[in-house]
Amino acid sequence: MKKKNAGSKFNNVVVAQSGGPSMVINGSLMGVVCGCRDAGKKHFGKILGARHGIAGILGRDYHEFGKVTDDEAIAIARTPSSALGSCRLKPTAEDCRKIFEEFKRLEVGYFFYIGGNDSADAARIVAEEAEKDGYPLVVYHVPKTIDCDLRSCDHTPGYGSAANFVARAFMGDDLDNRALGGCKIDVVMGRDAGFLTAASALARTYKGAGPHLIYLPEVPFSVEGFVKDVQAAMKKHGRCVVAVSEGIRDKKGVSIGAQFAGGEKDSHGNVQMSGTGALGDHLAKIVKARAGVKRVRADTFGYLQRSFPGVQSASDLQEALTAGGMAVACALGAASGNAECPTKGTIGIQRKKAAKGAYEAEFLPLPIQDAAKYTRSLPKNFIAKNGHDVTSAFVEWAKPLVGELPPIAVL
Repeated sequence: MKKKNAGSKFNNVVVAQSGGPSMVINGSLMGVVCGCRDAGKKHFGKILGARHGIAGILGRDYHEFGKVTDDEAIAIARTPSSALGSCRLKPTAEDCRKIFEEFKRLEVGYFFYIGGNDSADAARIVAEEAEKDGYPLVVYHVPKTIDCDLRSCDHTPGYGSAANFVARAFMGDDLDNRALGGCKIDVVMGRDAGFLTAASALARTYKGAGPHLIYLPEVPFSVEGFVKDVQAAMKKHGRCVVAVSEGIRDKKGVSIGAQFAGGEKDSHGNVQMSGTGALGDHLAKIVKARAGVKRVRADTFGYLQRSFPGVQSASDLQEALTAGGMAVACALGAASGNAECPTKGTIGIQRKKAAKGAYEAEFLPLPIQDAAKYTRSLPKNFIAKNGHDVTSAFVEWAKPLVGELPPIAVL
C-alpha cells in the first residue's frame, strides 16, 4: 500500500471500542482522542467515535468528539465500561466493502480499534481488505482485555483493574467463609487463560487466608482430584475457599463449563460462559455429595469483574491512556513513511528489565497480526507444581499491575 502523506485529503479519524468492556478502556479511547486533538488539524480532521464498534460504522452512528476538554477527557477516562458502546462483530467481505464506502464518504484515513484478540483480528481483516482495494487507510489496534491473553503484550490494559476487583472480592469472601465455615466456590472469568483467576492469590494477606485452591484452564481438571483437594483443604484449614476459572477443561481439552452454558456463541465462535452460574452450581453439588461438606456455596463473579467502579488500578489507567496515545503517534509515523511503524499495527506492551522491586513498561509498534485471533496462556513458571495453585513468581509479576489492596486484620 502506498504511504500516505500529511497532505492527503483522507485525514479524518474513526475510533471504536470492541469486545467486553473494562474499567480502563475509556482511558485508551481518550488517549486516542486527545492524541489526535493535540496533533492538530495539520495531521487530523474530524475525530469520530463509532458507536458499538464496527456496527456503528455500518449504521453510520457516530459521536463527534470535536473540542473535547481535558476535564471531560479525564472524567470519561476514569469511568468504567465502553463509553461508545461495544460489539462482537467479525466483519465479512461484504461488511468491509461497506466500511470502505463509508470511510470514503467521510474521507477517513485513520481507524483505531480498541479491544482484545478478536477485535485485533477484525481490525486486521478491515486493514487487509483496504490494502487489496488500494484504499489509503492506516489501522491501529489498541490492546484491551481483562483476560491478559494477547500474545503481543506482557499484560494488557484492563487486566490490572479487573485483577484488583478479583483480589478484593476474594479477600471479602475469605473473611465471610472464615466466619461461617464450609466450602465456598467462586467462578472467575477466563475462557482460555488463567491470569484473572490467578489474581485471587493476592487475597492471601494473612496466614491461612484463602483461596486455598486455584483451578486454571491451563491445567486439566479432574473431578476426582478436585474432591480430594477440597477434603485436604478442609482437614488443614477447617474450611475451604476455591477460585475456579470459567474455562477449566478436562484432560481431553473439553470445557467443563461449556457443557452447562447453553451453547450461545458470538460471531467469533466463542461460547458465552459468564452469564450463567451453572459451573459453580455443578461443582458445589459435587463437593456436597462427594467431599462430605455440609455447607457449600458458589458464586459466579461474571460481568461484575469488567466495569466495577472505584477499583481502577492507577498504573492500569495510565497505561491505557499511554497505549491510546502511542497508537496515534505510530499511525502518524506510518503515514509519514517511518519503517518502524506498520500501517496495519498494534501497540505491544512489554515490561522493562529493572532493579528488583521496580516496575516500568514500554510501548512498541508491532504488526497487527501479532495480537490478532490467537491467545496466550499463563506461563508454566506461574503455575504451582500441584496444579491447583500459583507460584510466588506470578504474585510478584501481578503486584505492580494490581496496585494497593485494603489492609486486613484478624484475631
